[in-house]
Amino acid sequence: MPDPKTGNDYDYILDDQVGYLMRQASQKHATIYQSLALQGLTATQFATLARLHEQGKCSQNQLGRLASMDVATIKGVVDRLRKKGYAIVEADPNDKRRSLISLTEQGLELVEAMFPVAHDITAKTLEPLTPAEQKKFVKLLRKLT
Repeated sequence: MPDPKTGNDYDYILDDQVGYLMRQASQKHATIYQSLALQGLTATQFATLARLHEQGKCSQNQLGRLASMDVATIKGVVDRLRKKGYAIVEADPNDKRRSLISLTEQGLELVEAMFPVAHDITAKTLEPLTPAEQKKFVKLLRKLT
């Protein structure tokens, strides 16, 4: 319905809003993840393991930045991964105030076993799109982040 003063359309249709649509897509992806994920790992725990696999030993702060998590969140994730036996936390020999995080052998085996599952989760999430649309969608998402 047009605004009588400006003539501009000011109807708000929730189904046309980017945030709403992104949240729905995220919820769909989370449901697919939960149905296929191994070892009861959350998506944030898996992302942390995957970043450690890519990066190798690194500080907790750096790991948080790499995994797009704030300081409090990454600390909790690392603590849970350590308790599960997937990560090691040790003092930096050059700076005792800093903690260095790395994968245990069990964590390495787990994350490598999960990579094919993660690819499957992505494929199922993107399934409604054609291969060309999938590439474009991922490219556009990268542009937004």
